[in-house]
Amino acid sequence: MMKQLAILISLTCLYGSVEGQIIKEYINPGPGYTHVVTISDTNTKTIYVSGQVGEGMDLATQLRSAFGNLEKQLADAGAQFSDVVKMTTYIVRYKESDLETFRKIRGEILGDKEMPANTLVGVYSLYKDEYLVELEAVAVIENK
Repeated sequence: MMKQLAILISLTCLYGSVEGQIIKEYINPGPGYTHVVTISDTNTKTIYVSGQVGEGMDLATQLRSAFGNLEKQLADAGAQFSDVVKMTTYIVRYKESDLETFRKIRGEILGDKEMPANTLVGVYSLYKDEYLVELEAVAVIENK
């Protein structure tokens, strides 16, 4: 039994995971949450990014800033925007005209081909009054 355990530990150290084993990684912990949690197996790493807010006086400025914060969190997990498979966007006091602003800025940053699945939700407020938008994402990459 001890020999089998030693082999398993050795394989885990060499390859990062063993067939059927799932490894969790917590990246950039915050107060009461973690910005990024990854789940890895032998072949794939799935990356869950907590909601990212942005700074600025209007929705467009905050969207650009939030996308920048999201990009940083993805990079810290070894991913980029092209690896994102699902996004959820929360816009405070959403009105139909906000959709055009959101699509324009998202297109500038992500392009308009092979877009991730996306949900846009209008909300009453976020955790601080000055925040107008929050972006969260799920990405998938090959595990190395």
